[in-house]
Formats: sequence, structure tokens, C-alpha cells
Amino acid sequence: MQELNEKGNFIWSAIEQDLAEGKYTEVRTRFPPEPNGYLHIGHTKALITDFGTARHFGGGCNLRFDDTNPAKEETEYVDGIMDDIRWLGFKWSGEPRFASEYYDKCYDIAVDWIKRGLAYVDELSKEEMREYRGTLTTPGKNSPWRDRPVEENLELFEKMKNGEFEEGSRVLRMKIDMASPNLNMRDPAMYRILYKEHHRTGKKWCIYPMYDFAHPIGDALEGITHSLCSLEYEDHRPLYDWVVNHSTEMLPGHPRQIEFARLNLTRTIMSKRYLRKLVEGGYVSGWDDPRMPTLCAMRRRGYTGQSVLNFIDLVGLSKADSVVDFALLEHSVREDLGGKAPRSMAVLKPLKITITNWDEGKAEVLTLENHPDHPEMGERTLHFTKHIFIESDDFMEEPPKKFFRLKPDGEVRLKGAYIIKCESVIKDENGNVTELLCSADLTSKSGSEGAERKVKGTLHWLSDMDAAPMEARLYEPLLSEDNDEEIPEDEEGQPAVDKKDFISRLNPNSLTVVKGALCERSLLAAPVGSTYQFLRTGYFCKDSDSTADMPVFNRTVSLKDTWAKVNK
Repeated sequence: MQELNEKGNFIWSAIEQDLAEGKYTEVRTRFPPEPNGYLHIGHTKALITDFGTARHFGGGCNLRFDDTNPAKEETEYVDGIMDDIRWLGFKWSGEPRFASEYYDKCYDIAVDWIKRGLAYVDELSKEEMREYRGTLTTPGKNSPWRDRPVEENLELFEKMKNGEFEEGSRVLRMKIDMASPNLNMRDPAMYRILYKEHHRTGKKWCIYPMYDFAHPIGDALEGITHSLCSLEYEDHRPLYDWVVNHSTEMLPGHPRQIEFARLNLTRTIMSKRYLRKLVEGGYVSGWDDPRMPTLCAMRRRGYTGQSVLNFIDLVGLSKADSVVDFALLEHSVREDLGGKAPRSMAVLKPLKITITNWDEGKAEVLTLENHPDHPEMGERTLHFTKHIFIESDDFMEEPPKKFFRLKPDGEVRLKGAYIIKCESVIKDENGNVTELLCSADLTSKSGSEGAERKVKGTLHWLSDMDAAPMEARLYEPLLSEDNDEEIPEDEEGQPAVDKKDFISRLNPNSLTVVKGALCERSLLAAPVGSTYQFLRTGYFCKDSDSTADMPVFNRTVSLKDTWAKVNK
């Protein structure tokens, strides 16, 4: 796979300075996904930044699953995330790691902190804890349990570990500063009680460390030099450093956290919580529904790993949040597929044409190139027969000016074949056009001397001999056009709109299923996942729902490039 652009960014500049000053002798990063869902395009920016930075500096990138919440985590997601990383062309260092591997060390550090007066067991309810926490403008208040004796805290923490308390009745908190202007430093929770079986540790634990406690410990234990994360963790950096600084005797390293702006896309849902609601509510067929922004869905739709890399490279890294036009992602896909996808012909809404001056049963073999710029991709053969099909939209009885497709008494060229002229229109009892009678200029065959005769329109087509039935699935963004903004969240990171409001944002035209379409018969044997440019229609990828006699093709992206047009 092609390397990432080496033009540099502010993160690489910071790392270069760290290396020059001797703070680190090598670079080691980590990608820490939570296995509670599949990766989506928003995660891709972090993934590529983590792996790409390590590759640039000749270091390594660890894959460490943040499995600190057994209530939502499954092995299925672990496997899916690893597939996504491989699809993008990256390799992690050594074996995959899990935060759960460090539970014993986290517990030892927690006990050490209790003994040193840096942690205490609290009995405030969630509501009370929120009240005691204070606000951005008012300081918090110390919990009445903050000054428990060390021995009592040790005993209570042991009972928490042994499962002697109800969920939510006790938490272990760091003792930092309830008056800190940074809310994250106001005695954050370290451990909570959770009676859930873990996908790796089973029932060994009923207390689980919080992310802000376990994550820096995992980084330090693995010798991570630079912990790269999105901008929402900038306010967590003092806590990250506090955890590492107060565990130095038990940890081998001191990583540096650097933040960058997350990726936001117009008309795209970038919340795993909401994507889960779409799946569980039946609004999509699954995590790999081609409308979803998950990498497995993009892969199924026909996106390439390289196109995603190119897109992230175009977006770049910055410290300022912004919203990227979805059209830029589609532009990246077109640019990559343009040179890779073989050409083929498909007719989504067939209109029958009978060639009046062509004998019934006669079939002329025509040779067409598979790619205009890559002769090494070979050629294919099609047949010209008396009965052919064009797109119904390529004919109008009363066309507007500058309509260069087929019309009564009008002429067009059929791609790779002849010029035809519409002589007569056949309609049903309701006035709908059902068939066209056309004559062919038999001296105008493409590639012959007669091909020099020019007409303004060229159409794709299929003969009845080559046409095979096909189902086409056409996609648009999940969110309606007037709902480009990111779904808001409250101070606790929870959705600030209810499910009804969220669902009302969905685009009712996000999926159009076209039955009765036709494709070249050879595509019946094409492997699932193969991508083609259907001439004049778009790029399409063969879907896993295909059967031996009914291929299903997902439209990866249309041919019209709105981003390139605006950004010339």
C-alpha cells in the first residue's frame, strides 16, 4: 500500500524536538480502540495518525484494546477492528494487547495510592457526586468520606474487590483537588463495581478501573513514548500526567500526550452510541450496512483502503475542530478507483430498442477495452443484436435544448458499436414508452472508417444476448441535507437529544433498491468485493448478498465529482 504523505505536521515536529532533546531514543505509539463496536471513519484519523507516526519515525505502534467496560465489549468487535487495521495496510507491534492484561498492576497501584493517602473509597451516589463536583465557575466540595483512615479504605476496597457491595454503592476515587479549575482533577473515580462477566477475564473481577486511570498506566507499562489522542482529551492531559507521576516507582516509562482535532464529516453520524442505536433499532441491516460510516461498511460498499488514507492525508492534522465536506471523501474514492476499476456496462432502468435493419438472430462480436488508460487490463467481447437496452432516462420525446441523448428522429452512438436513429416510439395504453424502433448506420461501426462520422451523444447499452439481471443499491448520506451538524452531547458526554429527535434526522432516501436492472453477463461470475466503473453511471461493488443468478451491486460513488468542481 502507498505510503502516507511525508509533508509533516505539528505532531511530528513535537516528536522531532523530543528526540533532539534526548527525551526519548525511539518512538512508540499505540492505537487504543474500545471493542464495543466497529471502527468508523472518525476513528480512522486517530488510527492513521498513530500507525503512520510510528512508521514515519521507524518505531512501532501497539494495538491495545481498551476493554475496561465489560458491559458493552465483545470478541466480535476485537476481530473486526483487527481486520480494519489490516485493510488500511498497517501492522501492529507484537501481539494485540488488552487493558485487562494490566488489571493486576492497576489494582496494585490503587492499593499503593490508598496507603499513601492518594485514594479513598467514596459512598456518594451519582447524583450527590455530581452535586459535590461543582461547576465550571464554582469549586467542588470534599466528600464526607474523603478523610477516611487508610486502614478503613484498604478494608473497604478489599470488600469491593470481593463483591460484598452493590453496584453503584462504592467507588474508589483519586484524592487530588476538589477546587481545581479543571473538573477532571476534582477527585476523579478510579474504580467502580460492575457485576459483568468480562470477555477475557471472565468473573475474576467485579471492580473495573476507569479509562482515565487505566489508560496512562497501560501506556507507561508498554513503553509508549507519545500518546496521540483527539482534542477532547486535552483537558484530561493534567490527569494523565498526574497518574503517571504518582506511579513512577511502579511504572517503567513516562509517555507524553499530544492532542489533535477529531474528524467531523457533514451528513455523517460519528457517534458509536448512535450507530449502535441504528443497528439495534433496525434502521440499517447491520454494522456493515453500506450506508454506515464504519470501515467494514465502507469496505463492503467498495471503498478502498488507499482512498481512505488519501482522504485523511487531504484533511491533515490540526489543533482546531472543523467539519469536512463528505464530498471530499467521495472525491478521494473516485480518484483512487479511476485508475483501478475495470469498465463495464450496466443499465439500471432498461428501455428496449429494436434495430429495424438488423436480422433476427444475427449477433456481431464487438471488442471493448476494460480500461482506457491501462491496456494491460485487457479486453472483453460483447454482441450487437437486433434487441438491445438503453437507460430509459437516455430517451425523451420532448427534450429540452442541449439534450444530446436519444429523441425522435435523433441520433446517438452506442459505445463501441454503431450510430442509431430513433424512427418510432411504441407506448402502452397509459401512454408510457415501452419500446423504440431504431435504425443503425451500418457504416458507422466504432473502429472503422465510418466511425469518423460524429454525433453529440454516446450511450451505454446492452444486447439481449449479453444482458443478465442485476439488483442495484444506490446510497446517499444517512443524515438529511439540512442536518449537517454533529449530534450534540452534554457535559457528561451523553446525547443531548432524545432518540426521536435523532431518528428524525435520518435521510429517507439513504437507500434506493433498483430491481430489474441489467449488467454484462460476465459479472455473474465476478467475485464478491470486486469493483467496476459502470459507464456513465458510477463505481459499483459486488455485494455479499449476491447469488449465482442475481448479482447485487452497491453503488460505491457516482461519477459526478462535486468537490473537484468547486475546488478547482
